[in-house]
Amino acid sequence: MGVTKEQVESSLTSKLKPSHLEVIDTSGGCGASFAIEIVSEQFEGKRLLERHRIVNGALEEEMKQIHALSIKKALTPEQWKQQQESKKI
Repeated sequence: MGVTKEQVESSLTSKLKPSHLEVIDTSGGCGASFAIEIVSEQFEGKRLLERHRIVNGALEEEMKQIHALSIKKALTPEQWKQQQESKKI
């Protein structure tokens, strides 16, 4: 059996302490493909590539079984707040 959505959420939550996290299993239930939206203070001062490396590092064990990981958003809390406010307009 592949990785579960809950396993991905648990690893990211414990390692990155996100203020927002959305994990979607895009594999149809087999646990081989996930899309992630994550907001964490640990991304402050980091470029996008560094943020993706942080996420991949947090999922090091899970990545051994995951075929595809799509990081849709990897934002700081301030960037997230700005995005949410711009949606209200």
